Amino acid sequence: MTISTSSPFAQALATGTVVLDGGLSNQLRSAGHDLSDELWSARLLMEQPEAITEAHLAYFEAGASVAITSSYQATFEGFARRGVSEERAAELLALSVELAREAARQAGAKGVRGPLWVAASVGPYGAMLADGSEYRGRYGLSVVELERFHRPRMEVLAEAGPDLLALETVPDADEARALLRAVRGLGVPAWLSYSVAGERTRAGQPLEEAFAVAADADEVIAVGVNCCAPEDADAAVATAARVTGKPVVVYPNSGETWDAGARAWRGHSTFAPEQVIGWEQGGARLIGGCCRVGPEAVARIATALGA
Repeated sequence: MTISTSSPFAQALATGTVVLDGGLSNQLRSAGHDLSDELWSARLLMEQPEAITEAHLAYFEAGASVAITSSYQATFEGFARRGVSEERAAELLALSVELAREAARQAGAKGVRGPLWVAASVGPYGAMLADGSEYRGRYGLSVVELERFHRPRMEVLAEAGPDLLALETVPDADEARALLRAVRGLGVPAWLSYSVAGERTRAGQPLEEAFAVAADADEVIAVGVNCCAPEDADAAVATAARVTGKPVVVYPNSGETWDAGARAWRGHSTFAPEQVIGWEQGGARLIGGCCRVGPEAVARIATALGA
């Protein structure tokens, strides 16, 4: 039996819709934490790990069944720029999984019904650069070079024992190919989600082409989009379901726009949690929110889905 059908999480998707959390950084900022550092929320792995557990817990209590870890921007290269050794960086990556597990334990102790899952976040190469290039892709690196970048931290995260890996906010089909090469043999299922603009990846590839990259990947249990405008999710869900035949994952932003130069969000929210009903009908089985989507919105998503 292939990993895509044999994992407990895949079996959960086969029986219903699973609610994801919202933006971890959103909840951390709401709690008063400064995330202006290049490491973003990963800095708190070093300085205030308990704050990360509290943020995960808030989403579990709101109705989420999956916590996406604080490892999105946690890389060996990024930590090295801060003087963190490779050994310590590996410990911090593993800690991101442990903190989410602890939040699940605390949620259970408070009466939150399970099962509660942990998805280890694997952000794109551009997230390490901290210059907004994760919204552009086309880094000038080959698939082999990108695989070489991603594989070491994916090995550490997989070893830490998450339920699955979240290969997320991927702007480029070439980077998706690298991630799918890197996930082979790790023994952990994954979802693959692109950041998109309209009906194309951020790098400009048609979504049909981008989703097809994962259609035959046994490790991938769901394909879809995240960190995009809510209105871009509608067509993307339908395309992902049609092209791959896999469950779809969808967790858009609030609808505001990220200003990389000012490191701030602009505009206003356009995400109505009631939109999730259409996504579920279109084949989405993993539904939540990304940047600027907090626990209150996740609670509304869970209510809309009857979760």
